[in-house]
Amino acid sequence: MIFHWRRNRLIVSMYSSLASAIIRLNMRTTFTLFSVFVLSISSLEAAPPKKLKLHHFFVNQDVPQMQMLQPWADEVERLSEGQVEILIVPKMKLGGKPKDLVSQASEGRITDLIWTVNTYSGGFERSEVFELPFVHTNNPAATNLAMREMFESDLKQEYADKNLEVMFLHVHQGHAILSKRTDVLTPADMQGRRVRIAGRITDWVAEELGGKTIATTVRQIPQILQRAIADTVLITANVIAPLKLEQYINSMTEGYQSTRFANAVLQVSMNRDTWISLSPEVKEAFLKASDENFLRRIGKVWSDYELGGIERLKTYKKKHIVLDQTQTAEFESALEPVIDRWIMEVRSKGIDGKDLVQKARALVQKHSK
Repeated sequence: MIFHWRRNRLIVSMYSSLASAIIRLNMRTTFTLFSVFVLSISSLEAAPPKKLKLHHFFVNQDVPQMQMLQPWADEVERLSEGQVEILIVPKMKLGGKPKDLVSQASEGRITDLIWTVNTYSGGFERSEVFELPFVHTNNPAATNLAMREMFESDLKQEYADKNLEVMFLHVHQGHAILSKRTDVLTPADMQGRRVRIAGRITDWVAEELGGKTIATTVRQIPQILQRAIADTVLITANVIAPLKLEQYINSMTEGYQSTRFANAVLQVSMNRDTWISLSPEVKEAFLKASDENFLRRIGKVWSDYELGGIERLKTYKKKHIVLDQTQTAEFESALEPVIDRWIMEVRSKGIDGKDLVQKARALVQKHSK
């Protein structure tokens, strides 16, 4: 009896020691796992945001950066919950000239993102349909949305071929006619003029109206007007104030209800390899920040951007000429050969330009309503 009692006591003691050891082991394991979890969370919270640079050609203290690029970048950062940070670098401070921006983004060494005018570098023939006279009319928001709707089916590939992922495309109000000479009221009034142009479509517009074309940078416009190298400029009204063009021109002509005679397509694009490297959550932040509401808003930003230049002309007793419907229709008829020329030009590259023109016009009209 004594033997059995001692044996049972020994067994109980052994089981008790084993149980205590197991409990201690489980506690240590649990603590270790918990510590790893806490460290992982702390590491995640402390992870620095992915920093991206956005390079562009314009000044920083003006409407394009202050009312479009910066709010867009801020919204991307907010929607990504701090996972990405966008540094905007204006005035080509990372080097190169405006025409180099596309190649800079394509290569991804100097910058991750760019904002640029397509015609600065060329090579965006399909998107160029929205630069043709009277495809875009007078509503930048409508044209922005038309480009968005055509993007996947008709425009995307020409950016992908350059290793670019487009964040958004947009236009400005369009090119008006600024004249140092007599007022422009009819197509015939452009005959023989020396016209500063912005790209190949405005080049063709001036040629079709009988003008001699002169290509210069925007900053050189006051100089060429002052020296009588040019007497007419195809450009937007927002440049009037910063260039003080009221000193050099007598009038500005635009079509009925602010319709313009040509336009320019601008892009904000990212290096495609950088885009692929982003997490799904960050990609979604970029997409949401660039949605239809954003394109509508910046359409109005660019329309309003014209008003200061127009008011400045009036302040300095210069003429702001708005053509009536009949006069505007005369320009539309006179410039139809520019569209025919473009259709023939892109056909040699396997592009159905006629189809693109029809689609673009229909979608601009649709979104204008």
